[in-house]
Amino acid sequence: MIGKGKSISHTGASMSYGWSEEKDAKVVYRQHLAGDNPKEITQEFKVIQSQNHRCKKNTLSFVLSPTIKDGQELKDKQLSEITARFVREMKLQEHQAIAFVHRDKSHLHIHLYVNRIGFDGKTYKDNYVGKRSQQVAEKVAKQMGLTTVQEVQQEKLNEVKNVRQEIKQIHEKVITKMKPKDFDQYIKYMKQRNVEVIPSINKSNRLQGFRFQFNGYNLKGSEVHRSMSMGRIAERIGFDKTMTQNIKKETTLNLLGKTVGVSPNLAAAIAKKVIKLAVKKSIGLGMEM
Repeated sequence: MIGKGKSISHTGASMSYGWSEEKDAKVVYRQHLAGDNPKEITQEFKVIQSQNHRCKKNTLSFVLSPTIKDGQELKDKQLSEITARFVREMKLQEHQAIAFVHRDKSHLHIHLYVNRIGFDGKTYKDNYVGKRSQQVAEKVAKQMGLTTVQEVQQEKLNEVKNVRQEIKQIHEKVITKMKPKDFDQYIKYMKQRNVEVIPSINKSNRLQGFRFQFNGYNLKGSEVHRSMSMGRIAERIGFDKTMTQNIKKETTLNLLGKTVGVSPNLAAAIAKKVIKLAVKKSIGLGMEM
């Protein structure tokens, strides 16, 4: 579960948003309040807030978001308990509060509004309230056996790791079996295997690298694997001699129907590779003789 929090001044507008019928909102928690609609609740907040005119951002707004899977299983009673525990851990028991659940999206979430001014007229300190709400949401999730932020992050890391491995495997098959002769062929062969290779071109129209889009992820080549930087890919592609000479001379290449610039280092690396291949080929022919 993820928790977010901040101080706001637009109490009425936020309350109306939280209680929006369009979002299939439902009250799951209330504390020290009697009103039955956003206008009445806002007015009750204002009565207490009138004790402290110096505080402008006098309402605390929180969003508690369980994971999609947890949210699908949580009932109103459990959502109410989550909110009550959160309020208690944030030490806001003596403040007016109301919470609504939104089910308009697959990702269920709770909107909680708390009067920042207590019944004693004192202002609740909002220093690092965003960070504290994250920590408290994590604590409540553990108390109730829900998925924590750390678990979500680990799950995402594992998922990205698997995606990276898949992209790398597809890359190796394309390089070794399809043997592309230029970047266009490489991009084409990768796309045939559901990996979209996206050239990164800067404002100076110079090719800087490649990004790889696969299964909803968009990663830089170096993020996939250190061997998948643009330079490393170029080293394994079989550019012909004529194309290589043009790249070295003009420091440009044709990519997907457009002429783009390349760095002198990349141009030199491609030329060097072709020379090495030519030398190896000559040695091979000599040995056969």
